[in-house]
Amino acid sequence: MPVSRIRGLSAVSVVIVLLVGLLACGSPDRPEGGAGEQQPISVAVDVTNLPQRIIGVKQSIPARAGELTLLYPQWLPGNHSPSGPIDKIAGITFTGGGKKLEWKRDPLNVYALKVTVPDGVDTVDAAFSYLTPTDSSQGRVVMTPNMLNLQWNAVLLYPKGKPASEIPFTASVTYPPGFEAGTALDVAGRRGDTVDYRTVPLDVLVDSPVYAGRFHKQIDLAPGADVPVRLQVFADAPEQLDAKPEHIEQHRALVQQAVKLYGSQHYDHYDFLLSLSDQLSSNGLEHQRSSENGQPTDYFTGWNPEVGSDDLLGHEYTHSWNGKFRRPADLWTPDFNTPMQDSLMWVYEGQTQYWGNVLTGRAGLRSPEVSRDALASVVATYTDGRPGLSWRSLQDTTNDPIIAQRRTKPYRSWQLSEDYYQGGQLVWLGVDARIRELTGNTKSLDDFARGFFDVDGGTWQKQNTYDFDAVVAALNGVVADDWATYLRDRLDGRESFASSVEKTGWKLVYDNNPGAFLAAQMKAAEGAANYTYSIGLNVSATGKVTDVRWDGPAFRAKVGTGMTVLSVNDAAYSQATMQTAIEAAKTSPTPIRLQVKDFDQTRTVEIDYHGGLRYPHLQRIDGTPDYLSQILASRP
Repeated sequence: MPVSRIRGLSAVSVVIVLLVGLLACGSPDRPEGGAGEQQPISVAVDVTNLPQRIIGVKQSIPARAGELTLLYPQWLPGNHSPSGPIDKIAGITFTGGGKKLEWKRDPLNVYALKVTVPDGVDTVDAAFSYLTPTDSSQGRVVMTPNMLNLQWNAVLLYPKGKPASEIPFTASVTYPPGFEAGTALDVAGRRGDTVDYRTVPLDVLVDSPVYAGRFHKQIDLAPGADVPVRLQVFADAPEQLDAKPEHIEQHRALVQQAVKLYGSQHYDHYDFLLSLSDQLSSNGLEHQRSSENGQPTDYFTGWNPEVGSDDLLGHEYTHSWNGKFRRPADLWTPDFNTPMQDSLMWVYEGQTQYWGNVLTGRAGLRSPEVSRDALASVVATYTDGRPGLSWRSLQDTTNDPIIAQRRTKPYRSWQLSEDYYQGGQLVWLGVDARIRELTGNTKSLDDFARGFFDVDGGTWQKQNTYDFDAVVAALNGVVADDWATYLRDRLDGRESFASSVEKTGWKLVYDNNPGAFLAAQMKAAEGAANYTYSIGLNVSATGKVTDVRWDGPAFRAKVGTGMTVLSVNDAAYSQATMQTAIEAAKTSPTPIRLQVKDFDQTRTVEIDYHGGLRYPHLQRIDGTPDYLSQILASRP
């Protein structure tokens, strides 16, 4: 139980709570069922079978006679959902005392395996294979000829009956020859290509993934600092590791700006695990002492200061404070099979989205202009691109990780998805502007961040949980206001949060120039084109319709997601022909004519739109304080 969960109780109440807990639990040091005393569980992982992308796993689990229930992690931190890949586990066998042991799966909980442990057996040995995806259609590809991503939750079983923080694990990994590894785990020893890691509790192990590869570079992001911060880069080819010194300095500035913002560092060391690959599936996943990050192969070699870098590293780094150390109370669970609740995702992810973008700007990884265009894209989304907010609140989208588990949606603008990310970002932008307004610009959301995250003196072994009332109290600690009503009005759909940018001295405008930010996004999407705010659809380079804005011009013309645009005004589809047609329609009453393919049928649709290309930007509001520029400015 995190300390913060019993704060505010009287001394007598604490004693009563503890006594009741002891009586209810029986012996607190004894796991349930056939699990033995708490000797470390060993897990030995073999990741050398790169051609077939199969991971071999062997475990030794202390046990005693009886029925032993072993759990495969189901509810995964960072996923906020029951998404443990148990479908990819095969070849399970259990042995004890030199004999094969019977096991069966709980039909009401398929993540629970029950093993019968005979008398005289004190250790159960488990063996199985984790069959990682061989194609992206099966999930994230995590093994390639030159690198791999090992997530411990995918390759272990643990006994039911104790918190993860009280189950010690001793892990080892046998790597392919020539591979180097990066992880937050400390090395205990090496045996050829096998690395033995120091014993840690299960929760720390699962929170400490591994990246490994042939082509690796470690970059010190905090030279001379008491607390090390490292960038562990793995690439498809060695030349992709070459980074310009000024680009590295911006990454160092990201660390400096984050520490200036949050204060205490809630890790003993931190490792950005970064893959540069077009083979390993990209990723962005937070951990307290590390993060998993995936970028294109030209992240360093194709760096363009005019465009800058995205906010991925800033976002995942922020999670070390918000989400990992300070965690929503209803999201915190004692193990990986207790259901989570996601009601505070607008803080966990929404405020992290806000700070990730702000820190990216403060570090110089993005110019002020590109930072504003990135924000403009978000403002446009929630001003004109999410009609689904008419029926579904931002608060309700916090259930989406469990509802949808990031499955692709046919009409996202109407269904909504994990909108607590960017929608939450705008809620917090509005909070920042309101604090500045109420205090005559003497305080800001920076003060909230320092007060909320700079607690417990850099502790990282235990989480400090928060609830809605704690967030409101922290805001009132910066400046008194009816913050509960302010937040609930925006979260529950009674007030717009998209207009919060205007409180910072800027407003949303459109023109026919996508700008560096959107142009880079479309390039990264391999030639995809964004016509969301004109005819109301997104199209891939091959003409595939990937999204249609609900009740937009294309939607009203009966264009659907999944169709393919074959031609535009009788010319074969290309980004150029579509852009020309949209611009030409500004001065013509004739609708834009598309030939579309729907399964094995083709038809012609007419889109009655004459507003030209529209891409979002921000424009200064004359005579108002420019809070946004101050928000994005580097801190001395």
